Amino acid sequence: MAGHVTRRSALTIIAGGGVMLAAGRASAEAKSGRAIYPVAVPIYQSQFVADRAGFFKEARLDCKLIQGGSGVKTREIIASSQGDIGIGDVTHPMQLSNHGRAGRILMPTDTRSSSVMFIIRKDLWDQGITTLEKLTEWKRPDGRKPIVSVSSLGGTNHVWSSYYMETMGLAEKVTWIGTGNVDTMLGSLKTRQVDVLVSSLSLLNDSMEQGWGTLLFDGTDEAIWNKYIGGKVPVTAHFTVQSTIDKDPPKMQAFVTALWRATQWIKAHSADEVYDMIEPYVGSTSRGANVLEISALKKVADYQGTVDAASFARGEKVWFREMTGIKPLTIAEVVSPDFTEAARKAYPG
Repeated sequence: MAGHVTRRSALTIIAGGGVMLAAGRASAEAKSGRAIYPVAVPIYQSQFVADRAGFFKEARLDCKLIQGGSGVKTREIIASSQGDIGIGDVTHPMQLSNHGRAGRILMPTDTRSSSVMFIIRKDLWDQGITTLEKLTEWKRPDGRKPIVSVSSLGGTNHVWSSYYMETMGLAEKVTWIGTGNVDTMLGSLKTRQVDVLVSSLSLLNDSMEQGWGTLLFDGTDEAIWNKYIGGKVPVTAHFTVQSTIDKDPPKMQAFVTALWRATQWIKAHSADEVYDMIEPYVGSTSRGANVLEISALKKVADYQGTVDAASFARGEKVWFREMTGIKPLTIAEVVSPDFTEAARKAYPG
């Protein structure tokens, strides 16, 4: 594919400009860069650790982390070249490719979703609405369908939760809305503006502690995931666009190397230690809630950072459907593994 960085070219980067990989042993001036994350939750922890542990700095990057506000907004920032590398659902670079922007998945971070927990208002649960089927049979006081909130329409929560609902024949029986960041998501549940919030364990825990919500359906459960999805699938990934790669390949290698090192640091440390490292980024929810979520993330993490043909094939039924509007792509058209392979050789896990 035109413009695709080959394994040979990535290795040339190491040989010719390998000082970028060597944890800051280069004497060159640090390059400025921007890493974009959607919202302040632990699922994006590899960016937070790369910053807080100094891996960006050691890779000769003067990197600023910027909160996009949602997965879709993060995608837009990357598409406009206002950010170098983003993290979010793998459908974001696919959407970019479908719109002529040549999105590239650089390194996946997980093997199944950790943020497809359906959190229902506690008052509705107490009324006996204890299944997704019962939810869709219920009507709001004004006669409208139940409102299901996700961070952003087209983002991770929406893609995977809507697939579950479609498979059950329930997706058209609810109204989907995007409610943004942690504070606004929890606020919409607390004030009963929405009936169900699809999010992660930290938000579930906080909503339960406050008495606002409880778990209705756990789409992160391995047995449920395997029943509907079939096994390992890359869900969240670091991504960029080909034009950003072409502008400065060594700089992109530095980003991926720092993030690879962060991934290995997370693997080697406890959930409490990870929380202590990333706390400035996830302080909107309690320590206990975040530690629980980090523990759950450890169970689904992809510490190898690879996308194989089988996992890509499993994801196709979720990614390439009417709801997403994404036209089918091959693994070679969207996945660029060479930077991660180079980082792995420089810093074996």
